[in-house]
Amino acid sequence: MRIPFVTVVGLSLLFAAAAPAQRGKYSSPAATVKQTIGGAEFKVDYYAPSMHGRKVMGGLVPYGEVWCTGANIATGFTVGADIRVGSLKLPKGEYSIWTLPREKEWTLIVNKETGQFHLNYDAGRDLGRTKMNLKTLTEPVETFRVELRDDGANKGTLALLWEQTEASISFTVLK
Repeated sequence: MRIPFVTVVGLSLLFAAAAPAQRGKYSSPAATVKQTIGGAEFKVDYYAPSMHGRKVMGGLVPYGEVWCTGANIATGFTVGADIRVGSLKLPKGEYSIWTLPREKEWTLIVNKETGQFHLNYDAGRDLGRTKMNLKTLTEPVETFRVELRDDGANKGTLALLWEQTEASISFTVLK
């Protein structure tokens, strides 16, 4: 007895959907951070990898190469108002953020494309690049974390923390 191809494909999809989701050894869960700054809502959507005993900076995250600033899908940055971040002016909207980590200096890259796979960086879609502040943390951060800090008076900070590194940049909400 021959089983029609469509039936085989349909059953395969049914069983695949019913199977419990398999999580890998180094799964990176989705995370979101939101903050109201200067009366506008800001949001960062990202995937948060963990160290799991691995060397991160200069290892898992190589120096001198563009990093998606998280895992899985490019980190999304929703800007609720026009802002000035470092040397860049960003209109209200949605962007992806990438970084260029170096041992002594990081660069924030703001890209107009959103939702792309973390290896599909297209420099031709960059809105711009600007330097970030870098500091060494006294305690290691096991799981990558993004913070949006309200600094008052229409000012905020975007901070990226992992291992013993904090890369941050301040921004101003333009009125």
